[in-house]
Amino acid sequence: MARSGVQYEDVQRAIDTLMARGEAPSVQKIREALGTGSFTTISEHLREWRKRREENRDVPPPRGMPAALQDMAETLWQQAQASANEALAHYRREADDKVAEAGEQAAEAVRRAEDAEQREAALSAHLTRTEARLEAQTAELARLQADHEALASREARQREARTRLEARLEELQAELEAQGQAHRQAQADQEATHQARLAQEEQRHESAEARLMGLLDEARRERQAAEKAHASRHDKLEKRLETLQEEHRALRAELSEEQRRRREAQQAGRDAEAARLSLEEERTRLTARLEDSQQALASRQERVEALERRLEDRLWSSLEGIRETQARLSETVENDAGPDDAGPTQAESAEN
Repeated sequence: MARSGVQYEDVQRAIDTLMARGEAPSVQKIREALGTGSFTTISEHLREWRKRREENRDVPPPRGMPAALQDMAETLWQQAQASANEALAHYRREADDKVAEAGEQAAEAVRRAEDAEQREAALSAHLTRTEARLEAQTAELARLQADHEALASREARQREARTRLEARLEELQAELEAQGQAHRQAQADQEATHQARLAQEEQRHESAEARLMGLLDEARRERQAAEKAHASRHDKLEKRLETLQEEHRALRAELSEEQRRRREAQQAGRDAEAARLSLEEERTRLTARLEDSQQALASRQERVEALERRLEDRLWSSLEGIRETQARLSETVENDAGPDDAGPTQAESAEN
């Protein structure tokens, strides 16, 4: 419904002004002539003006002339009307064809717009999935980084444990070497003692030979016992050393495995970063394509609107030309008929 800001009479005066300048009325030109008003209100008043003019186009000329002239004027009017109707029908067909063509172009534009909207929806869905994948990969990267930090911490603890084990191994080796040295020194001291005692016993009396042999046997037994104890302790130390070496090798193997896992985690982090960069580039490319599609759609919409305006201007220019032709025919009929009081004056002259 039209608003009360611009009245029908204002629009009619603006249309009369435009037609007096030889311009076809349009919503844009009427608004420029008025200097105010909404396009909706002016468009409704323009449709009302066209409707009224269409209703009054078949009104015959007034009957104020003689019957013969009236018949001639009606004949001329009918002929002019038929000619105008034929021309109008031609222009109407041409206008209908152009309107149909414009409608097809508008439908094509609408279809392309729908296709663009569908592509935009698909691109938006793809972009949403891409962002979800990016978020998932970012979370995975964060998890891998946390795992990497945990592995690094564990590796540091293992390095500390290995350092302690190596220090303990060195201590055990030093202890074993010291014990071996002490055992060898004890054997040497014991052997020296035995030799000294043997020399003393030899220097004594031959009668003490039995006792000396007993002492030698006792010394041998003591030495054998000491050697067995030393061998037993040495075996225990060897076994302990082997155990420590096995633990050391196991720790080295575990460290190698942790280093391999850390390298794999670092490689996975680099792959995730590369995937994230690739997804960022794809999202940028999709956003650019979406903006290009929107710009192309806006451009097509502007061309369709411009075509509709040109079609409307040409249609009304053609109709105004027909109206002007009808007006000239009416003026010609009136000029040929002369003024309404010419007939009676000539009759009075003939009677005189």
